[in-house]
Amino acid sequence: MSSPASETAEKRGLPARIAADLSDPVLSALVTATAVSRIGRGVFLTVTVLFFTQIIGLSAVEAAVVLAVSSGLGVVASFLGGWLADRWSARRLSFVFEALGGVLLAAYAFAGDFVSALILASLSGFFDSIGHSARSAVIARGFAPERRVHARAVLRTVTNLSIALGSGIAAIPLALGTGGAYRVVIMIAGVLCALGSLPLLRLTAAVDAPQRKTQPLRTETGSIDSDAVAAAAAERSEWRRRSPWRDPRYLLLSALSAIFGMQFGVAELGVPLWITRDTNAPTVLVSVLLITNTVLVVLFQVRASRGTHDLRVAGRVTMFAGWLMAAACVIYALAAGLPAWVAIVVLLIGMVAHTFAEILSQAGAWGLSFELADPVRAGAYQGVFGMGFSLGSLAAPIVVNATAIAFGFPGWAVLGGIFLAAAAGIWVIARRAATASE
Repeated sequence: MSSPASETAEKRGLPARIAADLSDPVLSALVTATAVSRIGRGVFLTVTVLFFTQIIGLSAVEAAVVLAVSSGLGVVASFLGGWLADRWSARRLSFVFEALGGVLLAAYAFAGDFVSALILASLSGFFDSIGHSARSAVIARGFAPERRVHARAVLRTVTNLSIALGSGIAAIPLALGTGGAYRVVIMIAGVLCALGSLPLLRLTAAVDAPQRKTQPLRTETGSIDSDAVAAAAAERSEWRRRSPWRDPRYLLLSALSAIFGMQFGVAELGVPLWITRDTNAPTVLVSVLLITNTVLVVLFQVRASRGTHDLRVAGRVTMFAGWLMAAACVIYALAAGLPAWVAIVVLLIGMVAHTFAEILSQAGAWGLSFELADPVRAGAYQGVFGMGFSLGSLAAPIVVNATAIAFGFPGWAVLGGIFLAAAAGIWVIARRAATASE
């Protein structure tokens, strides 16, 4: 398990903190893998829809179906990855499936119709989700409790930087607009995702689940050993008892976190549609807001995550995030009908509140998802939590459209109330869990 050697470095400057983080072999391997693979993913996320519609010639409906099916399979894969990580080597699973996901992304370059795009998107999304879930199990087992949330925060910061860099690379095919340019860059993106799995081979067996004890059920004479049979049955019963599906508190936490996770859908879908359809702000503001979000996450995610391994702290920051997100929804709504320059200022304020809600909610969710999980079934627990987030991502476009986009200010108010209620529920879970552990 990784030691908290960087605690003293946190009191020094940024270079010292970075050096301390990278001196940790587990975090160093994960940071390197994330940096490389997420550059490729950033390229891919930027060009996918346009490649489907402008190069392959899919309709908007067909492109939506491809992305929806891929996301749906990711829900199943999230749990499956955690389930497998409790039974086999999490580091090897992460490497194999993330490498496969990268190869399949590169194969997108050869897609030529709806069927091939659907198959490739489904398989690549499936394997990427399994690999990501197995990596969460690596984090759960590879760090001391007080360092797990910090590790997630560092990796999320690296993810944002890498995706931003990948988006910049994606500007090349967008500018050229040719099928050849799209296909070459997609192949490069897939190769980068595959190469990003290689540093995972540096991880040691310490990040894997402890091997389950097995013993022969027959004696040396060949007769059945009743004691061994009873012990094996008891072990299987204990293993099932520790399942996250038998933990209502954790299931409720996962569901509420999934609901709050729909705030990503607000940023990716709701705000752009609101700007272009209901405000006088220029369309280019969409890019400005996304850049603002990325910069703030990079600057503050690690700092905001300190101490959230403590249940009470995690609950408090989540509740504060709920108030910020509710405020952001109201602020976004107020931009409608205002003069362009006023709308720009209002929307920027809304995005700042939204981003800090995102930062704090993620820090709280990470802390609670680790601390309330059974360490024996860490993989399955992280798989369930990831599956909940995937379901929230699937529901986000429907919910955002049915509230904010469909009804304007009242819809934004309802959406803000949903986030506030979810945060309050998480806060109650955290407070009760903290009281019970005292």
